[in-house]
Amino acid sequence: MKIGRKEKSGELYKAILQLKDEQECYDFFQDLCTVPELRSMEQRFEVAYLLYRGWIYNDILERTGASSATISRVSRSLNYGTGAYERLFTRELAEKKS
Repeated sequence: MKIGRKEKSGELYKAILQLKDEQECYDFFQDLCTVPELRSMEQRFEVAYLLYRGWIYNDILERTGASSATISRVSRSLNYGTGAYERLFTRELAEKKS
């Protein structure tokens, strides 16, 4: 199930699109999020990448320290979500080949 957009939620995403480089993005998220929130998002992103690359749950758990519940939740998003993870990973792999 996808979460519907609230009236003002679009402003955050528009702001993110205005960030010019990795440092600006890092600084923005440092200001926006707590350290545990950032670590959680970073961990979920790493889990998604490893799942996308074909890693198995036990190896992901060992490498990232993510719980099996987190790995399962990320797997559902990767397989049944909007496709955003796959788009990002596909672009990243294409950039590495260039």
